[in-house]
Order: sequence, then C-alpha cells, then structure tokens
Amino acid sequence: MLKAEYNKITLIFKRPGGTSRGVLKTKDSWILKVWDEQNPGSAGTGECSIIYGLSPDPVDGYEDKLNELVQNIQHSDSVDLTDYPSIKFGLETALLDLQTGGKKLLFPSSFTEGKRGIPINGLIWMGDFEFMREQIIEKLEAGFNCIKLKIGNIDFDKELELLRLLRKDFGKTELEIRVDANGAFSPANALEKLKRLSDYHIHSIEQPIKQNQWEEMAGLCEKSPIDIALDEEFIGLNNNKTALMLKAINPQYIILKPSLLGGLKRSEKIIEMANHHQTEWWVTSALESNIGLNAIAQWTATLNNPMPQGLGTGMLYTNNFPSPLYIEKAHLYFNPLH
Repeated sequence: MLKAEYNKITLIFKRPGGTSRGVLKTKDSWILKVWDEQNPGSAGTGECSIIYGLSPDPVDGYEDKLNELVQNIQHSDSVDLTDYPSIKFGLETALLDLQTGGKKLLFPSSFTEGKRGIPINGLIWMGDFEFMREQIIEKLEAGFNCIKLKIGNIDFDKELELLRLLRKDFGKTELEIRVDANGAFSPANALEKLKRLSDYHIHSIEQPIKQNQWEEMAGLCEKSPIDIALDEEFIGLNNNKTALMLKAINPQYIILKPSLLGGLKRSEKIIEMANHHQTEWWVTSALESNIGLNAIAQWTATLNNPMPQGLGTGMLYTNNFPSPLYIEKAHLYFNPLH
C-alpha cells in the first residue's frame, strides 16, 4: 500500500534574481515522498515547485491539494490536479523514482553514466548595467558560447549598449545570444525594439509581449527579424488550446518548463505538436531545487536535442540539496558516484 508525505522548503538565492516581474530573493518548493508501506526504506522523491506570479497553480489552497493527494496517494488518479501542474510534475517524478528503486535515477542513460553532457546556455539575470556585465564576463570565462540575457528591466538603450559591447568582442559565430523579455514589450513598440535588437545578431527572443495576445504575437513571428520563442504562452492551456495556439501563432521556437506545463509526459505531447508544425524547441528549468532539476535533466538527456538547454540553475541557492549534477565547459554533467 502506498503512503506519501510532503515537506515545504524555502530556497534562498545566493544573490537576488532580477526579472521583468521583479527581484526574486526566495522561492518555495514542496518535496513529495512516496513509498510502499511494505518497503519504507525505498521512497520516490519529487518536487512541486511554483514561482509566485508566474505558475498557474492557485496559491490559496495549494497545501490543501497536497494534503488531498497525500491522503489519496493509493488512488492518485482520482485527485483532480488539472489546476496544479507543479503538483502533477512532482507526483509524476516521485512515482518514476519509486519505480526505479528510489535512487533518484529516473532515466538511466549515457548521461547518468557520466559519459555525456548536455549543452546549456549561461543565464544572465537582470540588474544594473555593471551587474549584468560582470555576469557576462563570468560566463564567458567559464567557457559558455551561448548566453541568455533577461531584458526589459533597465533602460532599453543601456541593454542595447551591453549587446553592442558584447558583439564588439564576440561575433555571432563565436557567441550565441538569446534574450528573454518575459513579456516586457508592448504590442505597439515590440516590432521596433526587435528591429533594433537585430543589429546585434540575436539568436532568438523569448516572449517579447505578454501571453494571450495570439493575433499580435502571430504578427510578430511573421514580421520579426529575430526568431521568437514562446514560453509563458503555454501557461494554463490544455492540449486542445495548445494545439490551437501553436497553429495560430506559428512560432519559430518553443520553450518547455515541465513543472509549469504539468509534467514530463505533457511536455512530450507538446513536443509532438511542435514537431508537427516544424517548430524547434528546448527545455528550461523553472527555478526548481536540485531534486526537480535532476529529474528534468535526466529526461532532457533522453531527448537528444543538440541545442543548448536552459538547465544551468543548480548553483542558484544557498540551501540547495546535494546533487550529482555539475557544470563543466558549458555542459551539464551527472556524476554517477554522487
């Protein structure tokens, strides 16, 4: 007979993470454990991770839903998690971990054997000009040839100046630059800003305008000199609406965040839809602890996508869990001895 419990953890950022939605100093997660009553020493672990203001999960009643799940874990399919994609992700990965012996080895592969790494981008948080410049130098010195800058927080001309300085020293064949606006542009000024950004050979821009503006986003995808990647656009959509949205907007790229989308199987379904539209994709973590990141990384490795993935978030927190994951030469690796 299955049993379950959960514990809340508040993760503390080593240094505040700036986004267009504000500055993050802490982030809450709930760690779900599932075990068989006859073998309590072997438990599956999953993470239910939310980002306030971004995750679609209702904050009020979140722990009530977790309590309902824990009480009914033997028949978890009977618990309605439609509005709780983060709990779906935590449950799915906890059960996968349990099935594979509770060793946090969900998807054995050459990655988990330590033989192959996953290419990743270097994440640059928003902040003042000098802070962003320092981060870029750190990433370049660490060997990253693909970086992702969060933009839309400081003066746009200063962000362009940062890009100009970057391109002065690193051409487009030496350094791939992705930018993430988190919906910071308005439909009225987005195209003009995209044209100005294109002077610096930008690979792609994530979510230039806020989600749920399908007609405006479709127009940008058609006219923009920079390829557009959808991210927040998926939040809160079921499979039918996701299919309609992809057809209506026809983006160049999509970005998959399993804990915001409702798990790994759901993410695979969206990849199928993207492939149907010949839309490329990559996977990004959504500020999970090392427990969620470990599950996402192992799954991502099985997809064999050669593009840099957004999985370099394991060192963000002062109180993270021990992990077999480490970064070397712009790749995420798994140490099977840990």
